[in-house]
Amino acid sequence: MKFVIVPGGWQGGWAFDAVAAELRRDGHQVEAVTLAGLEPDGPLDVDRPPNLDTHIDQVAGIIDRGGDTPLALCGHSYGGMVIAGAADRLGDRIGQLVFIDAYVPEDGDSCWSLTSDRFRHLFMAGAREDGRWVAVPQGADPRARPHPLASFLQSFRPGNDPAHAVGRTFISGGAWPGSPFVDLTERLRHRAGWKVHDIPVGHNIARHDPGGLAAVLGALPPAGRSA
Repeated sequence: MKFVIVPGGWQGGWAFDAVAAELRRDGHQVEAVTLAGLEPDGPLDVDRPPNLDTHIDQVAGIIDRGGDTPLALCGHSYGGMVIAGAADRLGDRIGQLVFIDAYVPEDGDSCWSLTSDRFRHLFMAGAREDGRWVAVPQGADPRARPHPLASFLQSFRPGNDPAHAVGRTFISGGAWPGSPFVDLTERLRHRAGWKVHDIPVGHNIARHDPGGLAAVLGALPPAGRSA
């Protein structure tokens, strides 16, 4: 299977290096995306931060250039916003949609509206310096970079038929302190068309249990079919 993986806030594709290595050893193709503005050397234009549309365009372009093979599109945390938008644009190219302890937006939702008070405070405190970029949280990986505030604030606005058949999986990191995903996880357990897996190691599943995450991803059913 082919995987395109979108990391969460402040992170680059490097966050999934260990997961990608496991998947490749099992014969899968993997592309872990570094979103615009999160480049290792800093954003291309610090005065024009990317927004959610920018990131959706970027990931949709990667999928569009990748041939006709259906793929598993995975997103961690904020990356859930991005993969939802990319799937809306290129639904027939997506075989599996995987939310890794991630936001699952509906029309009009934003990362800001879906998150917890803990993260809203983190966003605002982190953007105090210039109002455009959210500083890297304390204790994060040294490769992390400031995240564009606009992408956290912009609403998801789907433009296509949401009934397109695609396998949907949610991978929960458990009830870690301040998690905005606890209620969502329980709702999705009972929602038709969804499969929920638990890897209760905290929010950053790729760092704390890359082997477990790779095992769940590698066991996904063929494109477009539910487990």
